[in-house]
Order: sequence, then C-alpha cells, then structure tokens
Amino acid sequence: MLARFTGVVLGAVLGASALAAPAVADAASLDVVTTEQASKKIMVFDPAVASWGGSGATKWSWSPTSANGFSATGWSNPSDARLRANTPHGGQVLVTAASGGFLGVASFPSGKRKWSVAVPGADNPHAAEVLPNGNVAAAASHGGWIRLYAASQGASATKHAQYNLPGGHGVLWDPQGNVLWALGDNHLVALKVGGTAASPTLTEARKVALPTKGGHDLQPVYGDKDRLWVTTGSKAYQFSKSSGAFKTDYAHAGAANRSGVKAVGNHPQTGQLIEAKPKAGCRTTWCTDTIDFFGADAKRTRSGAEFYKARFWYSAYQ
Repeated sequence: MLARFTGVVLGAVLGASALAAPAVADAASLDVVTTEQASKKIMVFDPAVASWGGSGATKWSWSPTSANGFSATGWSNPSDARLRANTPHGGQVLVTAASGGFLGVASFPSGKRKWSVAVPGADNPHAAEVLPNGNVAAAASHGGWIRLYAASQGASATKHAQYNLPGGHGVLWDPQGNVLWALGDNHLVALKVGGTAASPTLTEARKVALPTKGGHDLQPVYGDKDRLWVTTGSKAYQFSKSSGAFKTDYAHAGAANRSGVKAVGNHPQTGQLIEAKPKAGCRTTWCTDTIDFFGADAKRTRSGAEFYKARFWYSAYQ
C-alpha cells in the first residue's frame, strides 16, 4: 500500500521516529475509505494501486440494502464514513451519514445492520460518530444541530439529545477529554455527555470561535492527542486543545493548508496527509474524482467518481 511503501521516504522527512513507530494493530488501517456519491457507495481502496479505477484497487464497497438489513431511505450523497471498534455493536463497525437523511452503523466487513435512522433530508446530515457506549452522534448542516442518539438501546432507537449548532458539519469523540467535539459554521464546541446511555444529554463545556468561516471537517491528529484537524472554507488547521489556538505549523502545510478542503487526516504511522478537495469539472461543487496525499506526494483518481470525504480506514479515536 502507498502508506506502507512510502515509509522509507517519510522516515527521511519526519525523522527516524516515524519508522520506529509501533505497528498499527488495526489490519484495515492502511486502506482509504471514501464516500463515493456517483455510485452512492462507501468504498475502501488500496492506496498502493496507482489507478483506483483499475483491477484490485477496490478493497470493499457498501450501501444500505434490504439484504443487509437496512432501508435505503435517505441514502443519497453519502457524506461521512469512519471505522470504529470495541463498542457494544461488536467487532469493527462502519458509522456513516448521508446528506439525504440517512444515519447508520453497519458491521465490518459483513455490512449487516447494527443501527439506523432516517432524518429529514432537508436537515442535510454531514457527519456521524459512534461513542464507546454504542450511542451515535451526528451533525446536520441545514438542520443546525448536533444529536446524540441512544443507539445502544436498539437497532431502531430514535431517542436523542440535541445541541443547536448552526452549520453542524463535524463530530468526534475525545476519550482523553471525555467530550464530544462538534464543528459548525463559526465555532468548535466541546460537549459533555451526561444522563444515561438510554437517555443521554449534551451540555456545552467549551466554545471556541473559528478564525475563518465555514467549519467543515473535524478529525483527530494521530500522534498528538492535544490536536484536532479542523478545516474551514479557506484553511486547514490543527487546533491545540491546551492553548486554544488554531495552528498551521504542521508538516506539509505549504501544500495542504488550502481552501475548500472537505476532508483531512494523517496516517497514524507515517504522518502522511490525505485530503479531499473539490475539483473543477466534477458534477457538483463539492466533489472530486481525485484524492491527494502529501508527504510521499501522490494522487489517486477514479474516472467518473464523485468523492466527498476520504479518510485512512483506522478505528482509533485519537
């Protein structure tokens, strides 16, 4: 895979510590998961394959069907996908959101339904996260909300807590701070989870104004538990939880700190960056057929694809 065979190159860039990092326990960690809106699928690719339209590039693909226990209600423009493990849902799971109104959790790799709900498509869900207790957080941009569903209570559980956040775009569980981070148009917020698993609550614990408008993606900075990736309409930052500062002093910022980034993250072993940024000529203003890598720079293209998000397929929260 790209991230594996570029280890020597990145070792020269990042120093010997990059090569000395312990092996990642998650067998799927070196692949890349994407939300591919043309086919309406979650697709996992091998980044070592030069063309993602070629033979052997696709490692796994999924969409909600009656065969895997789901209703496809709301499944249009898939907007988020991430891997999690060791929750009450069992083993490894995909947690996903679609802008048409779908929120769900599926077992990986079987793809079987663990939990799902449909919300109004007008709310435009953008992100989903599963907490260690099995409950599911979600963000909706047009609905202007962050919700925490009691998904631990059953496959169709709809009870939820809600925090209003204009332009809700991102959610991320932080086991170090024991908070749910949420990203909106103008603010990054830390929410304290209270109540019970069956009846959760959300309380604002911290609210930080974004330095530029249009918060979009929110992800962990692997290798630095003090930092979070935060993208806005014009920048790609790392937020320091301890200082409250939004920083652009990270490796490869010269290329990666740019406008319009829909997804950002770093490889947990090598530090290589991955980004999805809209490309002229794609069907919508938010999609691309090409995913960019920085640090052992590379591009991976699938002709006709409409990628929205792309992440390293890795289950750790931080």
